[in-house]
Amino acid sequence: MLVFSLLLVGSGQIAANPLDGLEYWIEAERERWQIPGLAVAIVQGDEVLLAQGFGHLDLEASRAVDADTQFGIASLSKAMTATALGLLVDEGKLDWDDRVIDHLPEFRLSDPWVTEQVTVRDLLAHRVGVGRLFGNRLTFMPAASRDEALAALRHHEFEQAFRQGYVYSNAMYVVAGAVLEAVSGERWEGFVETRLLAPLGMSRSNARLEGLDDNAATPHQEIRGELVEIPRRDWTWGAPAAAVNSTANDLAGWMRYNLAGHLDGESLLSSETLTEIHAPANLIGLDPDYPGVNAYGLGWGIGRYQSFHVLRHGGATDGINSLLWLLPELDLGIAVSANRFTGFNTALARTVIDRIAGLETSDWSLALFEDELESRAEAAEARREVERERQDGTQLSHPLKRFVGDYQHPLYGLAEVLAHNGELKLRLWQDDSQTLVLEHWHHDTFKARWRNPAQREKFVWFQMGEDGQPAELKLRFTLRPRALEEGIYPADYTRTVRYSKQ
Repeated sequence: MLVFSLLLVGSGQIAANPLDGLEYWIEAERERWQIPGLAVAIVQGDEVLLAQGFGHLDLEASRAVDADTQFGIASLSKAMTATALGLLVDEGKLDWDDRVIDHLPEFRLSDPWVTEQVTVRDLLAHRVGVGRLFGNRLTFMPAASRDEALAALRHHEFEQAFRQGYVYSNAMYVVAGAVLEAVSGERWEGFVETRLLAPLGMSRSNARLEGLDDNAATPHQEIRGELVEIPRRDWTWGAPAAAVNSTANDLAGWMRYNLAGHLDGESLLSSETLTEIHAPANLIGLDPDYPGVNAYGLGWGIGRYQSFHVLRHGGATDGINSLLWLLPELDLGIAVSANRFTGFNTALARTVIDRIAGLETSDWSLALFEDELESRAEAAEARREVERERQDGTQLSHPLKRFVGDYQHPLYGLAEVLAHNGELKLRLWQDDSQTLVLEHWHHDTFKARWRNPAQREKFVWFQMGEDGQPAELKLRFTLRPRALEEGIYPADYTRTVRYSKQ
């Protein structure tokens, strides 16, 4: 519930609470955006202005979201991984500029010189140049151990030259987690839970999928015009990048700690180390929505809103979307988690700041709602354009059975093309959960449909060798779709993986 602080002004008049009526506005906007449930935390100074749930855990409305409802906060975990490493820095066991290979001698990237130079700071600031491995609901090597998955990184191509810009990378945060494990002798999950979450009183937060209980929000996604419940993503091997589950109450404490440097007598980190985590370490480039400094620290994005300095991050996992903003000049923190992807989280953050700072108010929710409708319409039209380019009346160059076989890629491993009941299936990593059904599109191209409906579809095509037989399989992974709820294609950020027939 809201905590009201009445302020005396001028000649004894009582100023209106800037957040008066906010709960009713949130609920009305939640219904406009058709979000099943969300949780909000707002803090200022040492005071929790709001910690409250809205809506329900699922579409059945079986239980209301409250301030203790768990959400997978995904990449908000990155700041927690950086803070956990900061504990080791303060203990003198680690330095931000330590080389990774000095703690992980087995660490390898595709460039031997870069392998020798990468530091812990590079990992945390997204300046290595190695980008995403997974997207499009893909769980990279789901049956592999973390060590096996990390060993595959030596085959990952660079998207940008080392330390020459910003390339967001979950994989490099997994490496950072491995550094923490090597230095501390503890698993990342246990270290974060006992050395970070517990001391800050974040008793409903944890760092593993099995830590969710019956008061956990269910993920949702609109698929072909219908809002449905979808499976949760298991972040086991990628845990240091995105595995933390938390609540509005617990995130209120996390924000208070980061704003003040201590929480209820718990300092956790030295002021020097916390300042280092919050400081710019890598420039990102111009963001037209937030002119001014646009950089990345150690687990934190850094920018501006209006005239205010902002530490911020988003957290996106399957069907759950979170946002956290800190404004040190206002001593203000805002966290929102919702069990559907929309732009409302940003609208809520901007609205709260405008009210608290006494700025001229804008209807951010309406503006971003209209922007989202426009973006979805543009993505839907681009999708239709792809479908209009399908060539009718073409045939495969060979019978289906000729395409069957094992195809290999050094980074993405084994792709098996299997024949079953007159159709082809594609299985990745010998894992049935990562299986696609191949539907002929045109020529030797197929549209591949995942068993998990939330993963939607992608394109797969075969190329022939010198003997005229299938020699390669190409699979276009969508690392970020243009508009998720309109489908995985078209996309502006993809990786086409070229598998060779064995």
